[in-house]
Amino acid sequence: MWDFSVGAAMGLMVRTLPFILMRMAVYFGITLAYILVTGVGAGIGFGVGALGDGGFQASSTFWGGAIGFGVVGAVMYWAREYILYIVKAGHIAVLVELLDDKPMPGGRSQIEHGSAVVKERFAEASVLFAVDQLIKGVLGAITGLIRGVLSILPLPGIQQLIGILRAFLRVAVGFIDEVILAHAIRTGSTNPWDSAREALVLYGQNYKVMLKNAAWLAVFVYFLSFIVFLVMLAPAALIVYLMPGAWAAGGFVFALLFAWSVKASLLEPFAITCLMQVYFKTIEGQQPDPEWDARLEQMSGKFRKLKSRALGYPSSADARGEPA
Repeated sequence: MWDFSVGAAMGLMVRTLPFILMRMAVYFGITLAYILVTGVGAGIGFGVGALGDGGFQASSTFWGGAIGFGVVGAVMYWAREYILYIVKAGHIAVLVELLDDKPMPGGRSQIEHGSAVVKERFAEASVLFAVDQLIKGVLGAITGLIRGVLSILPLPGIQQLIGILRAFLRVAVGFIDEVILAHAIRTGSTNPWDSAREALVLYGQNYKVMLKNAAWLAVFVYFLSFIVFLVMLAPAALIVYLMPGAWAAGGFVFALLFAWSVKASLLEPFAITCLMQVYFKTIEGQQPDPEWDARLEQMSGKFRKLKSRALGYPSSADARGEPA
């Protein structure tokens, strides 16, 4: 049915507890920031609205909360590459070593060790972020190839099926980009662009196995996230009730944020650990297939950019992760 061990993945989660706790602190902290700043914004709007009638006060309260929510969203957008660099990649680096039964070095914490490994492979956060964005683009091209094959099948309702499949594949592939980064860390390559290229070719030639397992994990992760969302609706509604003015949609939004924080801090690393098991086991002893390399180069501009940067590495622009 699937090719990963749930027990082994749970064991690795426990063994990387410092990173799990850090992820929880970061993602629940982000959720708390959304709630607090939204509440402050709504409170300011409520105070301003006291200068007008009831309708004006309700409107200013809503827009005050919306502005507060947007401010935190903007900060998170600009911080996303550092979260990837500090929180996610360091955890992946430690998971890779534990999967290979390597002992953790003494004298420094797990988080310090993971960060040091990432800095050896990716000199700056911008380099890792640029590699990750290209990886996501290539993965999108691979799933596009699958949709293209299905679209030519003479089946009734195929277009509706493709629409559902597109959404599902987007979810499933969302876990795989970090597995590609794990390969780059595992190989010890000092050229992050070329190791990502190699990992993508290996993924492409084994995409059926990887997508099957990613699909099972997507169902599992989003089912549990939905359960968390339902559980958190009541406390989220209470938070909204305590806010000034009418913020009726807030309970739904805050429940979504709580579900997202559980997904990002606990469920996603579990899914990625499972996929790392599958990927490393599947590619063992394999070499990148030149035919798949050529196929990806033909159908993905992101892959061509990745190869171009790999061939030109290192240069000052590549080292900074600047757009080609």
